[in-house]
Amino acid sequence: QVQLVESGGGLVQAGGSLRLSCAASGLTFSTYAMAWFRQAPGKEREFVAAITRYGRNLYYADSVKGRFTISRDNAKNTVFLQMNSLKAEDTAVYYCAARRMAVVTTERYDYWGQGTQVTVSS
Repeated sequence: QVQLVESGGGLVQAGGSLRLSCAASGLTFSTYAMAWFRQAPGKEREFVAAITRYGRNLYYADSVKGRFTISRDNAKNTVFLQMNSLKAEDTAVYYCAARRMAVVTTERYDYWGQGTQVTVSS
């Protein structure tokens, strides 16, 4: 059974930083592209960042480029999202997702975590 478990969310002031983690189990982690999505209240879920199987290629939404960094540790079956210079508009539930094939920036991922809340106070 595949499980993706996010952690690291919380309440932070604008301008602050958070580091999200997503621990994967039940799959061969290095064969999956990984991504982060987020969903703010009243809005659709949107793509944030993605990373290829061995971390050679990274993809970001324009809204987070230069502030967020995605990375992965295949030895620990974990993907990370370092979030700096956080803004109130970054407030959302953040989800990690796994995809057996190539990275996409749509929601066509095979597995999803339950999400972790990030709240940025202005």
